[in-house]
Amino acid sequence: MIPRYSRPEMSAVWSEQNKFQRWLDVEIAACQAWAELGQIPPAAAAKIKRDAHFDLAKVNEYISITHHDVTAFLRSVSESLGEEGRYVHFGLTSSDVWDTATGLQLRDASDLLLRDIDGLSAVLERQAKAHRDTLCAGRTHGVHAEPTTFGLKLAVWVDEMRRAKARLQSAREAIAVGAISGTVGTHASVPPALEEIVCRELGLGIEAASTQVIQRDRHAQFVMTLALIGASLEKFATEIRALQKTEVLEAEEPFDEGQTGSSAMPHKRNPEKCERVTGLARVLRGYAVTAMENVALWHERDISHSSTERIVFPDACLLLDYMLTMFTDIMDRLIVYPDHMLENLGRSYGLVFSQRVLLALIETGMPRQDAYVIVQRNAMASWKGRTPFLDLLLADNAVTSRIPEAELRGLFDYDFYLTNIGATFERLGL
Repeated sequence: MIPRYSRPEMSAVWSEQNKFQRWLDVEIAACQAWAELGQIPPAAAAKIKRDAHFDLAKVNEYISITHHDVTAFLRSVSESLGEEGRYVHFGLTSSDVWDTATGLQLRDASDLLLRDIDGLSAVLERQAKAHRDTLCAGRTHGVHAEPTTFGLKLAVWVDEMRRAKARLQSAREAIAVGAISGTVGTHASVPPALEEIVCRELGLGIEAASTQVIQRDRHAQFVMTLALIGASLEKFATEIRALQKTEVLEAEEPFDEGQTGSSAMPHKRNPEKCERVTGLARVLRGYAVTAMENVALWHERDISHSSTERIVFPDACLLLDYMLTMFTDIMDRLIVYPDHMLENLGRSYGLVFSQRVLLALIETGMPRQDAYVIVQRNAMASWKGRTPFLDLLLADNAVTSRIPEAELRGLFDYDFYLTNIGATFERLGL
């Protein structure tokens, strides 16, 4: 991933140095397990644990010769040891090391992403509570529907991020596994007992039935989960973008001192951060497709997945880490315009109360279809003539003969919506 979208902690998880270190962690754990099973001398295992290391520059040099990163890595490790080096990688195949180490990296990446989600959720909860009673227009199809509050919009996002966290926790559990089962997964060269010891030592679950690789449905679940979280962020960002339109201007992403929005038009305050979230979510969805296509490998394995995973795993984790932290900052410093929200509510001349009028007429005993025709007729006249909806209803005998004036005026009351919105906040514990 390009540096622009990479943060230090996640970059460290996916650095070449850390990747090979995780390989070494697996190799050392295997040697310790062999010693525990009596296969290699305890003193040799102890020396390997103490002295084994690799030189990244040498590994890259050897890769240019071998065109095989595992053998290049093993050559560098062997140079740090004496005769004990012959026990390193004993009975293992490349995928034992690669897949198990990748499980460690994905587990560590998941923990960072879960922390990011907690950070965003905390900000969303704070903003939702702060704007619980901030009235605004609820829109369907982009058109005024009924009154809502900005806090309720954000409460929906809070609930969605809670689901995102649960999904990622499940994906973390699925991906944090190891497999030390040898070529084609038969345990012919490494007993199941060794696999159990290694995975226990590394804090991983065990792939109960493996071929030569850990099955890629696990990895697909993980990347798809990241893509789904990205889709939620895109949804949130799209809402902010829509609310930032000049003719709407109900909310606006932060615009810092010295920031510029356009090279040509100095006045522009563009929602470029939210647009960035939207664009990066598209990349994540593409990675999810790739991860799904990696599930079907030939027979006990091929390496058609390997080339893609070198890109997809690091990039997907780096991207979502970046998106989550950036959107957290957007929401933390979001500019909200309650007065504009109320002003915009009034732009539809009270039509947002049409359902309440419809229901009130039905409650008097009027057939629903008749009531609908009366309310819609007045609503269309209100919109066409730019006339307050309530004024037209008060002048319509078909309405006032059924609903007293005071009761009709009472239907045009925002507090009714505020009272009922509170139930959602109670459900969410906000």
